[in-house]
Amino acid sequence: MNKVEFFIDGKPMVAENGQTILEVAKQAGISIPTLCHNEKVSKTTSCFVCVVKDAKTGRFVPSCSFKPNPGQEILSDAAEVYDMRKSALDLLLSEHTGDCEAPCTVSCPAHAKVEEYVREGKNGNFLESLEIIKKRIPLPMSIGRVCPRFCEQDCRRNVKDLPVAINEFKRLAADLYYETYLEERPELSGKKVAIIGAGPAGLSAAYYLRLEGVASDIYEMMPKAGGMLRYGIPEYRLPKAILDKEIAHWQKLGDIEIFCNEKVSDKKMAELEEKYDAVIVTIGCWKASSMRCEGEELADNGIDWLGALAQNEWKGKNPGKTLVIGGGNTAMDCVRTSVRLGSDDVTCLYRRTEKEMPAEDIEIHEAKEEGVNFEFLVAPTKLRKESDKLVLTCQRMELGEPDASGRRRPVAIESSEFDIEADTVIAAIGQKTDATAGMKTNRWGDLDADEKSLNVSKTIFAAGDCVTGAATVVEAVAGGRTAGLSALAMMNGKDCEEPEIINVSRGHWRSLSSDKLVLIGEPSESEREQLTFIDLDKRCNSMQEVTETMTAEQIAEEGKRCFECSCTAKGDCKLKEHSETYGAKPDAIKGEKLLKGYDNRHPSIIHDRMKCIKCGICIKVCSEVVNENLLGLKDRGYFTSVGTAFNKGLPDSCTNCGACVEECPVGALDWKQK
Repeated sequence: MNKVEFFIDGKPMVAENGQTILEVAKQAGISIPTLCHNEKVSKTTSCFVCVVKDAKTGRFVPSCSFKPNPGQEILSDAAEVYDMRKSALDLLLSEHTGDCEAPCTVSCPAHAKVEEYVREGKNGNFLESLEIIKKRIPLPMSIGRVCPRFCEQDCRRNVKDLPVAINEFKRLAADLYYETYLEERPELSGKKVAIIGAGPAGLSAAYYLRLEGVASDIYEMMPKAGGMLRYGIPEYRLPKAILDKEIAHWQKLGDIEIFCNEKVSDKKMAELEEKYDAVIVTIGCWKASSMRCEGEELADNGIDWLGALAQNEWKGKNPGKTLVIGGGNTAMDCVRTSVRLGSDDVTCLYRRTEKEMPAEDIEIHEAKEEGVNFEFLVAPTKLRKESDKLVLTCQRMELGEPDASGRRRPVAIESSEFDIEADTVIAAIGQKTDATAGMKTNRWGDLDADEKSLNVSKTIFAAGDCVTGAATVVEAVAGGRTAGLSALAMMNGKDCEEPEIINVSRGHWRSLSSDKLVLIGEPSESEREQLTFIDLDKRCNSMQEVTETMTAEQIAEEGKRCFECSCTAKGDCKLKEHSETYGAKPDAIKGEKLLKGYDNRHPSIIHDRMKCIKCGICIKVCSEVVNENLLGLKDRGYFTSVGTAFNKGLPDSCTNCGACVEECPVGALDWKQK
């Protein structure tokens, strides 16, 4: 038997007669990526991902089929080889069309595995659902109540009717199991982090650090932990007993200390830098934005007003005739709280139209139900006190050209001023960061942190509203996780940035028609389950939580509406794995993709041609292993696709085989139900 002596990356190798470079490399423990290579069938050599370079000739050759020559010097890990593999993957991605992750997961700021926890909830496995949720959302009881539902906005179900009620899956799973659930925690590493602020971002950072064996001390300026969850969100939306129950979990985790009434000064900040391995700043946005009108000091600041209520300073007080200026969720919290305090005349003033209001639609709708009046295209110009009343001078506005936010800019109408008399005026037009002196800020006054790692300087990181500006709870916990893991990486001497995850998408639901949806199963056609509201009179006259948690039966029915539109092979897709390793990108090569459709006729197997990379493995497995010839290449060139003769589809008997399904490297052929 002839043997060939050659080199791979400078190391001597011996190939037996007929062995390929790939086979020899594998025996030597050298990793070379492959897609079209499958040891069960003859070589296809179609993807070029396993490319290596002949150093002497300069040729790039596919290692899966190329046999070495005596004395040949092969390069498998050189930069130019990596570039060539990346190019091959870029080309494959340019035609590959699928959804690695469901759009709901992609649109969630925390990237919670929405489809997975919805599936578990549908099947009644609420503990398993909670475990999935907690991997990305450490405050599911709160977020299950107050999240603005980014996931539902991008839910593919919108193409037919209404989105799946995703938030309710978090809420029920957490309500059922939160108190008894406790994560596994590793032994402490000896590292310790100081966190400034016990709001959602700070709690999140401490949570994920503890799951990695790092202890933390949290310094909170307010009397209790929770940040804006406690002092910015009213009781009727988030009962504080629920919040207390949730925050108590941090004590159960152990090795997390929360020190309240501890405002960190500049001097204290310097001490923390010396004492701890890292410092994470999560101070939020507690400074009110200016109304920029004369007499604005006579108005209550929305956040301070809600905070005073949370500390019982407004208990039993009726604000009387109330004017709230602003169009965001804080403004909605203020108007709806005023109703509950006994005011029978509450008006929200907003300088644009209802269409441009940043508040959630449901918040606006519920405020109207509770009797709140709305005045649109109105802006304040002056506030004064006359006798025991406040007089707010306003002027009418009209919409002009779009501004930087994309919304049409309000323009004052000349000679349109008018007065409104009130007992209470609340300004809820925005919040700003009250940054610690010496910390670098951006042009908006927020902390200037690295966009990806959230590093501010050396051992200091920042997260939450103090970085993004006033945002949502789910965005804050996502930032807290990033800051915590970045600090962990820094302490371990590693790169702070998380590797980029490849996600190939079929596009937003607005760009899809019903016939282009790839449905793995048969989703329910039933209407969306609705939350049960307490009686309207009780809503307007108490701080009782407005809605009840959905029942397990409702969640089971709602889960059946999910399209389950992520890729069934996302956990073991070689194209995704290699693309992430080599930094390939779906949009590296521009051009129109062929939307070839999919075949869902078989009772057990789905054939999604848009994912196919034409590696030919399925064809060869069917013919060479199973001894059938059910699949073949159809058409030529750019339009080539894999299909059955006369487009008859796979026979039902394939349910008992599935060899092609098991060997497909990208999920173009897969089981409908796993």
